Amino acid sequence: MPSPFPGMDPYLEHPDFWQETHNRLIIAIADTIMPQIRPKYEVAIDKRIYEITDPNDSNSDSLLVGIPDVAIKRQSNNQNIPTGSVATLTITLPTTVKVPAPEKIKQTYLEVREMATKQVVTAIEILSPVNKRSGEGRITYLKKRQSILGSLTNLVEIDLLRKWESMPILNNSIESDYRILVSPSNRRPFAELYAFNLRDSLPIFPLPLREEDVEPIVNLPELFAGIYDRAGYDYRLDYNRELIPSLPEEDRVWATELLQEKELRDN
Repeated sequence: MPSPFPGMDPYLEHPDFWQETHNRLIIAIADTIMPQIRPKYEVAIDKRIYEITDPNDSNSDSLLVGIPDVAIKRQSNNQNIPTGSVATLTITLPTTVKVPAPEKIKQTYLEVREMATKQVVTAIEILSPVNKRSGEGRITYLKKRQSILGSLTNLVEIDLLRKWESMPILNNSIESDYRILVSPSNRRPFAELYAFNLRDSLPIFPLPLREEDVEPIVNLPELFAGIYDRAGYDYRLDYNRELIPSLPEEDRVWATELLQEKELRDN
């Protein structure tokens, strides 16, 4: 059974499912482009590790160390205690708090490399919350992104998360739920932006390589249909649950009616 939504299924953005969806999409893209680029290129699945320790990040579970008031009140050693009096000792029980211990987050991404030289020709990034929310993870990713955009490496950036701030582009007046950026190195500063919304189909886009190469095609609708089926999302997703992140009211009504029409949500 396919997803009831015409494009991106917003229920896959839930924290319980996103990491699995991210990893499955990475593998699906690698599997679909490999036959189109061999033997000149190889596809490598690489891993990046973030350490998140920012206590000011409102999206982080880290908290500042709690500094309690004085728990024991005592007399000064130099103070004379009158005969017959008793020093009062007040004991306050401790409260359990969290300290900002580093949290390691592992994220996978794809690199298309030239077989002969092992040079990275195209980087494929699928954004996760650690990339989009404010804090150390976003800063780290933006530095890598800027490094790629200043190099001869092509960049494909896939953003299938509605929440948090989108990655910067110069024409920042474009608004959409989801977006895919395809930035061939030989066209910079220009790039192709596939901006689409919840009610739209997922796009089909070419993967840039060298100028002389035939560009392989990434068919996202087909890939997602396969992922949805192999992961068993048709029976694992509870379409009666409230969406996380939530939808604007107009889209929420549309999604509810769509799911009720397909008998996947109670009336």
